Amino acid sequence: MKALAARRHHRLAPVLLMLLALLVTGGVYAALAPSPAAQADTASTADIETGKKLFQANCATCHGPSAEGTAQAPSLVGVGAAAVDFQVSTGRMPMQMNGPQAEAKPPQMNEEQTAALAAYVASLGAGPAIPTDEQVDASLGDPANGAALFRTNCAMCHNAVGAGGALSEGKFAPPLFETSEQNIYQAMLTGPQSMPVFNDANITPDEKRDIIAYLDEQRDGSAGGLSLGSLGPVSEGLWAWIVGLGLIIGAAVWIGAKSS
Repeated sequence: MKALAARRHHRLAPVLLMLLALLVTGGVYAALAPSPAAQADTASTADIETGKKLFQANCATCHGPSAEGTAQAPSLVGVGAAAVDFQVSTGRMPMQMNGPQAEAKPPQMNEEQTAALAAYVASLGAGPAIPTDEQVDASLGDPANGAALFRTNCAMCHNAVGAGGALSEGKFAPPLFETSEQNIYQAMLTGPQSMPVFNDANITPDEKRDIIAYLDEQRDGSAGGLSLGSLGPVSEGLWAWIVGLGLIIGAAVWIGAKSS
């Protein structure tokens, strides 16, 4: 017993205990936490090879032959399938010309080619996967909670109802009325252009779906009245000051003229 007690009080005992605790914690985390690779879309070798050929033909000039990045474009290693699907399906990539930001245009690749290209880039390094249909189903979201989240995180650039707006240096936040639910989710997940990344620690998958549900409600235009360009308080304020105040001043001048 004395020998065991002496070992417990050895000056290296705390260090050994800390190392043991770290090993146990790391092992438990590795066993329970989902790995990024496990979240990636399953893709066959043929898809990856097809995607590699598409990459070499359409993307390697700017992003490098191994997607390592160049002075013209960033590395794509680790960006994940979701980033590729967003950029290619919206026509932002491949770019036609340099500019402040890549603008949406008709896509140059079909769905099969986009999926193959995304599979190849995902094979280079683990990253955000393309969301499932359930994750982007607006009917399963809470629009009220989505409205609060959107006002807090998105409205300063995209406007209170997702109508878009101008940013600095020729950049802009695009309108979201015609953006697909999948691409809204992928934009939050990957942070394209000047947009910050809202990973699952910032906005959970359920909260992302709530935001999609809120934006989906802004598309039907069933609120009644004139939309005033759907620019929220900006157009409403201009209407109140220019039209409303103008009518009041006009009425005051007319009353004054009649009384004199």
